[in-house]
Amino acid sequence: MKIAIFGQFYHKNAEEAVEILLDYLYEKNTNVYVEEQFFDIVNHQLTNHKNYDKFKTFRTLDKSFDLLISIGGDGTILRTTTLVKDLDIPIVGINTGRLGFLATIQNEDITEAIDDILSGNYKISERSLLSIQTSPEHKEFNDLNFALNEIAVSRKNTTSMITVETRLNGEYLTSYWSDGLIVSTPTGSTGYSLSCGGPVITPDTNSFVLTPIAPHNLSARPLIITDSTEIQLKVSGREDNFLISLDSRIATLSNNTIVTIKKAPFKIKMIELLKESFLDTLRKKLLWGEDKRN
Repeated sequence: MKIAIFGQFYHKNAEEAVEILLDYLYEKNTNVYVEEQFFDIVNHQLTNHKNYDKFKTFRTLDKSFDLLISIGGDGTILRTTTLVKDLDIPIVGINTGRLGFLATIQNEDITEAIDDILSGNYKISERSLLSIQTSPEHKEFNDLNFALNEIAVSRKNTTSMITVETRLNGEYLTSYWSDGLIVSTPTGSTGYSLSCGGPVITPDTNSFVLTPIAPHNLSARPLIITDSTEIQLKVSGREDNFLISLDSRIATLSNNTIVTIKKAPFKIKMIELLKESFLDTLRKKLLWGEDKRN
């Protein structure tokens, strides 16, 4: 099995995870490639300096890889999608961040989880993505014109609200008078959208959700739509520009730019261990059912 490892940051909890993972894979004599910049960080920061001479490095991925292991939080997994793109490489996340809806493996479970994955004891959860086009064309995102969690438009350099004229399959829906609008996938429904009052959607649902950010038209509520819908947005406001974000990547667009959002033509494959489920993750991460009276 050809395994890629990617991470972004390094702190105490991450160091423990890196040591456990690399030591285990080193003993297993697996074919491991560590992302070049992350490997430099590991060699520089690792307290117990070890010679992982069997490991190679990579800058870009190709279809020869069988697995990508992300070390970090959910933000790191979102970054891995820009490496994987449409290559169909399954991703699994070791959580050294905070909440961890996507990166669910804790440090104490790393060896057991990796052993299960190497033995094929896992299932694949395919996650839909959003893609974006703008008119006139902008080159801010180039070939990274997709998002796993959400695409959001929001105000820039002003405390004034913006107006987001919204059309679904060419039909006018409404104009949100708000701080912005989030278009979320089911995967992203537990992220930014959730914090703005959006619903939780199970990952296998064929839906997207529109969630206004602090709307002043108080009747505006999150709206669930089928993921075959083409969404068209046009922003206006007191400033000449607005912000648009694709997961963690942000750009500035000019007012009256037509932003077209629709389902991407490929999916991301997430590895789920057989003893885990999305509902189990919900209970753990959102503390559903937790009550001091119980």
